Amino acid sequence: MRLTEFWRRMEDRFGVLYARSFASDMVLATLGSRTVLQALDEGEPVKDVWRAVCAHLDTPHH
Repeated sequence: MRLTEFWRRMEDRFGVLYARSFASDMVLATLGSRTVLQALDEGEPVKDVWRAVCAHLDTPHH
């Protein structure tokens, strides 16, 4: 998954403004107690970050 696809999915799921807020504020245990942005900045594969977001929300990842 490309980063552009990740952000499109985030915006589809949360809306344009809340997607960035969620990514910068929500700490996910499945990402090593990091935020989405921290995980992406530290090189976590985009696909794994997306799956962590979906697992947190208990929604399908496709």
